[in-house]
Amino acid sequence: MTDNWIHLIYWLEGFGWVALGCFSLHRVWLLALWFTARRRPQAVPPPPADWPVVTVQLPVFNERYVIERLLSAVAALDYPNDRLEIQVLDDSTDDTREIVAREVSRLSRDGLRIAHLHRATRAGFKAGALAEGLRAARGELIAIFDADFLPPADFLRRSVPYFSDRTVGMVQARWGHLNGSGSLLTRVEAVMLDGHFLIEQVARSRSGYFFTFNGSAGVWRRRTIDDAGGWHADTLTEDLDLSYRAQLNGWRFIYLPDLVAPAELPEQMSGFKAQQHRWTKGSIQTALKLLPAVWRSAQPLRVKLEACFHLGNWLHYPMGLLVVLLVLPILIISRGAVIVDDPVNWSWKGPLGLLFFAMSALFYGMAQRQAGVPWWRYLLQVPVFMAVTVGVALNNTRAICEALCGTPSSFTRTPKYNGQADGPKHASYRPDRSAAAAWWGAEVALGLYICTTAAYAVSHQLYGSVPFLVPLSAGFLYAGLSSVQPALWPRLRNERGSVLGRE
Repeated sequence: MTDNWIHLIYWLEGFGWVALGCFSLHRVWLLALWFTARRRPQAVPPPPADWPVVTVQLPVFNERYVIERLLSAVAALDYPNDRLEIQVLDDSTDDTREIVAREVSRLSRDGLRIAHLHRATRAGFKAGALAEGLRAARGELIAIFDADFLPPADFLRRSVPYFSDRTVGMVQARWGHLNGSGSLLTRVEAVMLDGHFLIEQVARSRSGYFFTFNGSAGVWRRRTIDDAGGWHADTLTEDLDLSYRAQLNGWRFIYLPDLVAPAELPEQMSGFKAQQHRWTKGSIQTALKLLPAVWRSAQPLRVKLEACFHLGNWLHYPMGLLVVLLVLPILIISRGAVIVDDPVNWSWKGPLGLLFFAMSALFYGMAQRQAGVPWWRYLLQVPVFMAVTVGVALNNTRAICEALCGTPSSFTRTPKYNGQADGPKHASYRPDRSAAAAWWGAEVALGLYICTTAAYAVSHQLYGSVPFLVPLSAGFLYAGLSSVQPALWPRLRNERGSVLGRE
């Protein structure tokens, strides 16, 4: 290996560490912002004298296990009947359509104003369904819930009064978790989402920065949607896209952390990875689409910089992956017969790595404290949490590459089962086997590669890196191996001739 190649490896690794350090400092800044922002109480407006008409939109695609639960929760909303209408925006291709039709008929007989709008195609995916429903909506306000949510009965009573301020364009509630303690995976997902909803959203919303409608459990002013140009389907995160366009047009958003709408977390790694892929790719697509407009706007410099970190936050995944891949070459070079000076100065990389780990642990730890989770329980979860979040690094890096290259992809719905054991066996709930088969092997290979790196470090008495390498290896192996069954299960059953392979 020539000196030039060795220097390149050092420079690449140094670049990765610097990028991770920047993301860590941003986490520190968000925490500081949150400490200040949480002391600013959210003024609660009085109920309006005349409650506005609200249209509740329920975008649905193949949700046979949760649709009845959703409709029951929405039917129980405490809001004047003559001021409320419900739209089930149903793009389903399975028996969800029949279930919806039956439930809509029953609820209509009970006096609820509810419509079942079915599209023969999924043109525009969720954005297309929302736009189609908007054409028939009569509400001044539009509330949106995904199929796996259970809005509390007082959701509209608590959120609608904020629209008495004519500058408010959207009110977002916090997501809760119906199955947050159901498994190791759902515990990790709950920690990740709590960090966003209990720290990030509070910090941004109360400090004058752009924050977002999260796709569900929020209420829009109809005029805001129209003024911002309506729903667009050119990104996979139509919620993020519309949020930025609306705020660039001057609309104010309100976040209510005390108004909680619980939802079901993905119970399978395949579903979690598909969700992460969609969020990652959509965020980068939105960044490419809207960051130029953000920088051309009259927003303060601090808002523009925060928008860059907000939309580009997912870039820490490829940066972390780069650093991980280069650990073994760096160890080999540093222990080799020919020693080449590190042009980036190795001494500061260790502390920077500790900073990245410590800031992530502190950030999510503060969120868990706000969620009422004891410190000792969170500390026990930290290694598992770090491992699982690292395990999706390849999946999310692939999503970023697709966004940067303009590679098209469909809106992949995250399957929800409502605790039904037969859910994963249903035809419309099976993951994309081709994608799973193509990438689980690479994740397992990465896990084994990091195991090799750890073994090399131990053999050369470089023990300091081992505590970090072991969780990284476990994360990739878990992400890959837990995807094997969804990828191979139907094929193996067919090869064995089992009747369980039939629908």
